[in-house]
Amino acid sequence: MKLKELGLDDGFLAKVRETHPQEFSLARVTAVNKDNFLIRNETAEVSAEITGKLMYAAESSLDFPTVGDWVFVQYFNDNTLAIIHEILPRKSLLKRKVAGKNIEYQLIAANIDTALIIQSLDANFNLRRLERYLIMVNCSNIEPVILLSKQDLVSNTELQQKTAAVKNMNPADANKNDYNYEIIAFSNKTGTGLDAIQRLISTGKTYCLLGSSGVGKTTLLNRLIGQDVFATGTVREKDSRGRHITARRQLTILEKGGMIIDTPGMRELGNIGVDTGIKETFSDIVTLARKCRFHDCTHTTESGCAVVQAVEEGHLDSGRYQNYIKISKESEYHEMSYLEKRRKDKKFGKMVKEMKKVIYKGKQ
Repeated sequence: MKLKELGLDDGFLAKVRETHPQEFSLARVTAVNKDNFLIRNETAEVSAEITGKLMYAAESSLDFPTVGDWVFVQYFNDNTLAIIHEILPRKSLLKRKVAGKNIEYQLIAANIDTALIIQSLDANFNLRRLERYLIMVNCSNIEPVILLSKQDLVSNTELQQKTAAVKNMNPADANKNDYNYEIIAFSNKTGTGLDAIQRLISTGKTYCLLGSSGVGKTTLLNRLIGQDVFATGTVREKDSRGRHITARRQLTILEKGGMIIDTPGMRELGNIGVDTGIKETFSDIVTLARKCRFHDCTHTTESGCAVVQAVEEGHLDSGRYQNYIKISKESEYHEMSYLEKRRKDKKFGKMVKEMKKVIYKGKQ
């Protein structure tokens, strides 16, 4: 397999020619385990570890390798073990806030071309959750495609209603009734729509499956592979939610070309500093905001707010508006907390370095 088939495009080739140390080889990270990584080169998949220098120079989780990264490595033990020395600059990075109260990033995948966001058509259908996925993807400069799964569980009328609800979230041009994202309804059970998804996959391109547990991500991956390689689980009947079956992010190379990264289901989708993603996902609200009386309008209590007026007059869905306000405040708060945490970490790191200097001088 050539590295171009692994996604090494002209942009990366240019960077490699500029910085490629002769003693190192180029490979792509295909899986992240608790204590090591898997990398793929032109001939094999190899277990890998990072250098101590890379580990201790890391200032945050963003400085560690993730699935999809291109890395410079050195091989040992007859090419059965690799040491990762450097991560190449990423063209895209999919990330979110870690679950819980900690304000830190969790890396999902790097160098993704297209994100396949799966939203099931059963009781788990949730437009507000879909908006959060779109923010994450749009902020990362990744092309989103929306896949509506479990088409076999709904009538044609319900399918049309839910598809229309997704389209009405954010038309690119309200006058032309155009839409920013491609939408494909499909069924893993009957095979409907799978051909359309397969046609999306191109050799050398990297795709990422996103969605909550139970929407059919891993089953879809198995269908695209052509056999049941990965374990899948059932969903609860009362709320259509599934168990976490996929335990790690890993890159799978499809026989017909293209690569897909499956990810564990994410029920908590916190964001840090995603202003760009919010503006792109809620571009209709951003357009309305230009008509507000005050340029610093918060779109909550001010008089002359075009956004609030659109909600009151029924031109803007109230649920979409409330989600916009909620996510905007949440993102701003998390970003401030994250920057404060980074400042404290740097101050502590500087103190440790100064102490080391004092101790070193005392031993001389």
